[in-house]
Amino acid sequence: MSDLSRIVKAYDVRGTVPDQWDERVAGALGVAFAQMLDAAGDPGQAVLIGHDMRASGPGLAAAFATGVRAEGRPVIEIGLASTDMVYYASGALGLPGAMFTASHNPAQYNGIKLCHAGARPVGQDSGLAEVRDRAQALLDKDEPLGEPTAPTQRRDLLPDYAAHLRTLVDLSGIRPLTVVVDAGNGMGGHTVPSVLGDAALPALPLRIAPLYFELDGTFPNHEANPLDPANLVDLQRAVVAHGADIGLAFDGDADRCFVVDERGEPVSPSAITALVAARELAKHPGSTVIHNLITSSAVPEIIREHGGEPVVARVGHSFIKAEMARTNAVFGGEHSAHYYFRDFWFADTGMLAAMHTLAALGEQPLPLSTLAAEYERYVASGEINSTVADQAAKVAEVRAAYPDAEADEMDGLTLRFADGAWFNLRASNTEPLLRLNVEAPTAERMTALRDEVLDRVRR
Repeated sequence: MSDLSRIVKAYDVRGTVPDQWDERVAGALGVAFAQMLDAAGDPGQAVLIGHDMRASGPGLAAAFATGVRAEGRPVIEIGLASTDMVYYASGALGLPGAMFTASHNPAQYNGIKLCHAGARPVGQDSGLAEVRDRAQALLDKDEPLGEPTAPTQRRDLLPDYAAHLRTLVDLSGIRPLTVVVDAGNGMGGHTVPSVLGDAALPALPLRIAPLYFELDGTFPNHEANPLDPANLVDLQRAVVAHGADIGLAFDGDADRCFVVDERGEPVSPSAITALVAARELAKHPGSTVIHNLITSSAVPEIIREHGGEPVVARVGHSFIKAEMARTNAVFGGEHSAHYYFRDFWFADTGMLAAMHTLAALGEQPLPLSTLAAEYERYVASGEINSTVADQAAKVAEVRAAYPDAEADEMDGLTLRFADGAWFNLRASNTEPLLRLNVEAPTAERMTALRDEVLDRVRR
């Protein structure tokens, strides 16, 4: 019997295939999603379904579609897609959607990111718990699903998605740039050529040097997780070898984008958050900008300096999107390189963040390292993962070691010190890990605090 509590997380579905879930489970989730939509008061709408390049994706997506159609809802299959393509489709067409992906996780994983019409998030508090419970009840009965009665159609929305992004950031007048793009054998290899190099759209002054654009859900070259520095090494080398102006790395479903400067050095997602925030605030003065608890202290500082109002939110796309909708924020950024835009239905899109970065670089003569330095004020550790048997007990132990620090438990444990240093320790929503992020005014202070906390976590 399938236990859906193992795979339904705070803001998506994710687990290994076929041992944790399979097409039977996907079908039940499709039924449950349609029933949840009915209960939410939007009967009769079609459901958009896309999937990434993982081998299990087409079968799981088809089974989910069968479940949706068994509840009388039509299905629009958009086939291979990045996650932000599904959000685009949901926003542009005003329909709920399901994206089959496990993002950066290894090949044996797959999952689902669900959204209401208009790309509104489906998380634990906005329908996902209901979907889990309804699907679990169906699986517990162990009865076959009903026959699909609603129609299905196939649509290619990639050209429309690319054309829409081009309307949001104008790259036509920037100086010529050489751009190395590492798609990691993920969906960036599907979307980047259409957005930045489609012959059907006006030519851009960009020379794209592709790296691992072949779609392959086994990830033969490296994991499609740019948050791990080991997975940036090939991009860093290629940027230097090509004499490129910038490098871009996308994760498996291409909803996150990481940036490397002309020296091959990573630019922190916090710096990109601040850079894009400044650009959006120039267009929309006085607006709110969302950032999560783990972005650099420089982010709220720079937002205020550009006349904006910074608001902090929990880590995770459903939490960020909900806070953006509540505050009508113009932009939001996370330390994990998720970037959210009001002009994109408050949804996250790595591609649009990449385009903003290209525009900022190409609209002025300085190299990216110099430009990015304006937004880098502190020294950060990056995210460091540790496998821990009892996450809650370990977090409590670390908290007790620093009784004089200012504590915040909004998202895991954040401890702030009088000298401006801070760290956040939080449990992963999808893996048995504790994630540590440390920041300090100097490299020496950051290194000492990082090593001290890691020693306590891992001992």
